[in-house]
Amino acid sequence: MYSLVKIELLKMFARGRTYIALGAILCIVFAILLALYIDGENFFQFQTQNLRDSFLFEGHLLNGYLASYIILTALLVHIPFLIALVAGEMVAGESAAGTLRLILIRQASRTEVLSAKFIALMLYSVLMVLLLAASTMILGVLLFGKGDLFVVRDTICVFNSEDTTWRLLSAFAFAIPGMGVVAAIAFMFSVFSDNSITPVILTMVIIIAFMILSAINLSLFKAVKPLFFTTYMNNWRLFFDEVPNTGKLLTSLGVLVLHIFICFGISLWKFRSKDILS
Repeated sequence: MYSLVKIELLKMFARGRTYIALGAILCIVFAILLALYIDGENFFQFQTQNLRDSFLFEGHLLNGYLASYIILTALLVHIPFLIALVAGEMVAGESAAGTLRLILIRQASRTEVLSAKFIALMLYSVLMVLLLAASTMILGVLLFGKGDLFVVRDTICVFNSEDTTWRLLSAFAFAIPGMGVVAAIAFMFSVFSDNSITPVILTMVIIIAFMILSAINLSLFKAVKPLFFTTYMNNWRLFFDEVPNTGKLLTSLGVLVLHIFICFGISLWKFRSKDILS
């Protein structure tokens, strides 16, 4: 299995899409940090203008931790597309090119081949989040320095710098299974399709549809909202409550991991019966 995973990783990093996704993350992070460096103070004042009549703001609140939080909020909505771009090609791309036939005539079983592809994809998803975390936090601190993190949600929370690092790292870690679900869904569609673009489109349609339905305040959508994986992906924000809700975090993590296994199970069922050799 180790050899198969290694081969899949080598093939993955031989494709241009892989580097497009990684490069896009770095470019977007750099662009946001540059914009904050040029006009960040005005942006922060605009975001807090309704609070300035009631609170006195002192100190350097625009710092590397706040920049990391802003980027985390913005990019976790867009990274799914970059992951789906790579995941959609894992099976469908090779099926369309005919290389999947050559792989399956060897000794490795279909279960082993698909499992190796899936593991390689999960490792790539982890790499994407780690790259986002490292580039955001390192560049953010280098440009803006450290400081207290000011977060406005249902309540206003200010975390000192010693209490902020673990919250940011935990939020990035929690994003890993969320992105894993996106990768698993795109991978599942890739098994069902012979076109590498179709899985990307279907995955993004599902994500956007779930987000829209979750935002509509109607009883029907409230009832089905707990079934949407997007409901749990954004629960990394719970780490920025004064006291994180551990029960809700563990439930969200369990639901996301369950979605990953279900998608892989469906993918494996389809791949075993898929007519590839004809």
